Amino acid sequence: MNYTEMEPAKVREYIREEKIVGPTSGMSAGYAQANLVVLPKELAYDFLLFTQRNPKSCPVLEVTDVGSRYLKKIAPSADIAHDIPLYRVYEKGILTGQYKNVEQLWRDDFVSFLIGCSFSFESELITAGIEIRHNTEHCNVPMYITNIDCEPAGMFSGKMVVSMRPIPVDQIVKAVKVTNEMPQVHGAPIHIGTPEQIGIKDIGKPDFGDAVTIKEGEVPVFWCCGVTPQSVVMNSKPDFVITHAPGHMLITDVKNTTLKYM
Repeated sequence: MNYTEMEPAKVREYIREEKIVGPTSGMSAGYAQANLVVLPKELAYDFLLFTQRNPKSCPVLEVTDVGSRYLKKIAPSADIAHDIPLYRVYEKGILTGQYKNVEQLWRDDFVSFLIGCSFSFESELITAGIEIRHNTEHCNVPMYITNIDCEPAGMFSGKMVVSMRPIPVDQIVKAVKVTNEMPQVHGAPIHIGTPEQIGIKDIGKPDFGDAVTIKEGEVPVFWCCGVTPQSVVMNSKPDFVITHAPGHMLITDVKNTTLKYM
């Protein structure tokens, strides 16, 4: 089935029915995707402050009302507890489980943060003639924990996570220009080439996602990643947090074009 041209609501329906269980890159092309962080209300202010201090890694698209599983802006029909293919639960910084839905774990004090995702700008890169290697190789985007410190806020601190896409040397300027126009989904790259400078010891062994081929004449290009909160959660060790599994996103009803220069 071709999910690329499918409307977001239909893809979310398939996800809710557990007919889609894998990464969402390339689905509903032209529509923004979002990372998820769900935590108790008592931690919500600290986390909101963390996102404000680290806007490139954590560009907030929407924050829910306390206890609500439903959004009002970016995907009004979406159920946060069901409409992501795979969720993760962290307890005191330890990954304790992965779930296809989190309805049974839901609490009345939860606040959900929807954070911009670099999958959103991939259709714009493809339109510009730039190959997205993890789509071509039918796998998840490679993601790495770097040596770059996020600016702390309250109890939250930790290292930045980046996603990587191999880009031919002669297309790097174009890739930077295209993604720079979309700051709500991480914007321009944070680093180009020399992965060791940002603490990546082995480009072939990502911390999240899958390794992809880097061909001759290509350079690894790194963008801030919405998995950064998971690195921060592992470092900060709050009692209980729900996130998406890396690469398994909420597909929103928002067109990528509406996020340009926001």
